[in-house]
Amino acid sequence: MDDKQRRKLETVSRLDDFGQAHAADFAANSVGKQLFTEISNIATRLAGFASSQTTGRALALYGTSTRAAGREDLRVSLEAICRTARAQASEMPGIEDNFRLPSNANDQELLAVARSIAENAVPISAQLIALELPTTFLEDLNEDIEALEAAISAQTIGRGKSAAARAEINDALDSANIIRRKLDAVVKNKYANNPGVLAEWVSASHTVRDPRRRQSAETPAPGVGGPASTNPA
Repeated sequence: MDDKQRRKLETVSRLDDFGQAHAADFAANSVGKQLFTEISNIATRLAGFASSQTTGRALALYGTSTRAAGREDLRVSLEAICRTARAQASEMPGIEDNFRLPSNANDQELLAVARSIAENAVPISAQLIALELPTTFLEDLNEDIEALEAAISAQTIGRGKSAAARAEINDALDSANIIRRKLDAVVKNKYANNPGVLAEWVSASHTVRDPRRRQSAETPAPGVGGPASTNPA
């Protein structure tokens, strides 16, 4: 959640608090009561969306970090297998073609190559183990493949979950803003003779603007809006 969303969400929370504090002032079937109920429901939904977005971002970050480590582990395993297999070229002509590791492969290409190498290594696993590859090298390779696949999946799912939550948050905030405008009229009419509650409403219903945007709007550009320059006589 960015700062702009967070400020708007805080406004919705304050609107809900105001409605709860003054619930007794509005009849059960009044427009004001209905609008504050809608605000309360939106506040609850927003809390859930915010939690979902946080979870999605955490999952995406986890996937990103484990993806880098998984890619490196897989490449190290593949390099050892390919190097060892190529050492058999004199006894197995053409074996190099089955054990080539591209230098600039992306993760999906690397996974495809890894699966192919794993399959090609099965018939000659005994010879490769005889050259001091670990006896579990095929199991280790498959684990590395699965680890990278899992990291990619976590990153993709996390990003999707975060993006979906962001869209839901924006939609809910748009709805809340429409209700806030209606409530502004209701509350100002309801408490026209109660300056204390009106001040409370103004404080609750405002949304703090981005300070950088406000500063840029208040600070005139050089030569614009400043005192007129004068030329010496």
